[in-house]
Amino acid sequence: MRLMYRAKLWLSIAGLVTLAGIVCFAVFGLKPGIDFTGGSLLEIKYNEAGRPAAAEIRQLAESTGIGSVSVQLVDEAGAQLRFKEASEEQHQALLQALNSSAAGEGGSNSNASGVKVETEGGGDIGLVEVGTAADENIEELRFETIGPSIGQELKTKAVYAIIVCLIVIIAYITWSFRHVSKPVASWKYGVASIIALFHDIMVVVGVFAILGHYWGIEIDSSFIAALLTVLGYSINDTIVVLDRVRENLPRSNEDFEGTVNTSINQTLARSVNTTLTTVLALIALLLFGGDTVRYFMLALTIGIASGAYSSIFIAAPILVIWEKWQRRN
Repeated sequence: MRLMYRAKLWLSIAGLVTLAGIVCFAVFGLKPGIDFTGGSLLEIKYNEAGRPAAAEIRQLAESTGIGSVSVQLVDEAGAQLRFKEASEEQHQALLQALNSSAAGEGGSNSNASGVKVETEGGGDIGLVEVGTAADENIEELRFETIGPSIGQELKTKAVYAIIVCLIVIIAYITWSFRHVSKPVASWKYGVASIIALFHDIMVVVGVFAILGHYWGIEIDSSFIAALLTVLGYSINDTIVVLDRVRENLPRSNEDFEGTVNTSINQTLARSVNTTLTTVLALIALLLFGGDTVRYFMLALTIGIASGAYSSIFIAAPILVIWEKWQRRN
């Protein structure tokens, strides 16, 4: 297939998609969860009464007037509840409601108790309570409050993690392709790969900006983990393609554009099959994995599918166009 002979078309499509992601991010922004804004975390364990579904726990917790609640199920009987910073009265009211629900009609005699322990570092983290809610319907394992300064620190570290990841990727690709000097310098392979990665990130960010604006979907630390995973997976696919270009250059009788096109055709089936099997597994987890991993899996599915496109139709075409521009000048 003569894919590289339509390099401008593929890059135009990628440019429009990236621009759409940038616009959505600029207009809507991302809706940060308590990991970045601060808030409270309550971890409980259900005993003999059995653990309800995450949606039921969330609905019950929000009915106490504590605000929006994020519920993550842990192990077979545990649950973590994240919500805005709560007072001790709200904390105890929430425990009583959860305990009463776990006990059914006979749970009105709940009486939550616990031992307060100051956490290391003082005010920003707040207090941790470890104890048992009455009659052993639920057991409180942890209660802590994350201050705004901690949330800001997490946000800053997340940005640093992505930037450092991109710098290391450029350095690694430049070193790996150090013996390639003609007709395109080795560092240009790294730049082309980073542009492809930027496309993948903006696709995910744009989608979650829309989800956050219209459906209230929040991002947390797992979203950052998904972005870093997408970066790793996408660059792996890109290197497979570019490494085949590097191998074919010394022995090819074609020009650079023809060599890249041949290399793409040789790796196309491998890239599509690998991405397809991965995306199918992610879709299965997205549909049947439950609320706790739904948006993590959604971010991975979008990013990895986008990465398959960028490896073939962004990184390689950039090199082809760069080489043409270099010859003309």
